[in-house]
Formats: sequence, structure tokens, C-alpha cells
Amino acid sequence: MSSTAHATFTIDRELDAPIELVFQAFADPAHKARWFKGPPEWRQGIREHDFRVGGNDRLKGEWAGGDRPWKVSDFTAEYRDIVENKRIVYVYEMTIDGVKISVSLATVEFQPKGKGTRLRVTEQGAFLDGYDDAGRRREGVSSQLDVLAETLRDG
Repeated sequence: MSSTAHATFTIDRELDAPIELVFQAFADPAHKARWFKGPPEWRQGIREHDFRVGGNDRLKGEWAGGDRPWKVSDFTAEYRDIVENKRIVYVYEMTIDGVKISVSLATVEFQPKGKGTRLRVTEQGAFLDGYDDAGRRREGVSSQLDVLAETLRDG
């Protein structure tokens, strides 16, 4: 049986780094690789990063879990709007073992906050056939932003 659940969530973070550095954490392939990744037990396969309007991101890897020793996750995205140090908009889909589990529109906004940055991530998702939901996705995005904050603190 086919089903679709729609949901929107927003995560706000205050980061102790200037906007230019936070934006570069998304734009620069080496910096993004430091925080945009799977959990420690996850094994990276493919990583692509073409940060421009019309460019694509891809992150594919394997992780242990469920009824199989390893599952394959595949994130593919296309950038739709980039305004340096202000905004990034992209669409992406997630698959697990070749099954599409969601399609989302994500908007990342950068605003000055004292000497730091207020980062706002808004995601509007279509979660497919019960494989994923907004709660788990929000938790995953929030965890990635935690790692981003750590990489910015560590330099």
C-alpha cells in the first residue's frame, strides 16, 4: 500500500562563528565533509559536492541495522537558490536500499547574531510509505547541526 505524509519543521541555532564561516561550512566541500556525514558506525561510499545553482550533492553509504547486516542510504540533492551568506535552498530525496523514503525542500537561512550567526533550517517533506517521518528527520538534521557547531568551535 502506498502512503504519503507531509510535514514541515524548523530548527534554529545560534552559532559562535561569523556568517561567512558558517556559510562556507555549507559551500566548501572539505568543510561540509567534516559535519555532513552519517553516524560513527556508518561507512561512506560516494560523496559529491557541486555547490552552485543547478549543482548536485550526493552522499551514499552503508550502516548496520535491521534485518540485514548493512543497509545503503543515499542522499541526492539539487541546489535551487544560493545567496551568499544569506540563503541556500535545495531539494533532496533519500533512499534506503534503493527505496525512495522521502522528498524534501530545505531552506537554510543565515542571519547575524552579535558576533555569531543565527542559522535557521526549514524543511518541508513528503515522507513516503511509512519508511520515514518528520520526527526522525528533524532528529537527524538536529544531530548534523550539532556536529556543524562542534566543527566551527574546533576550527
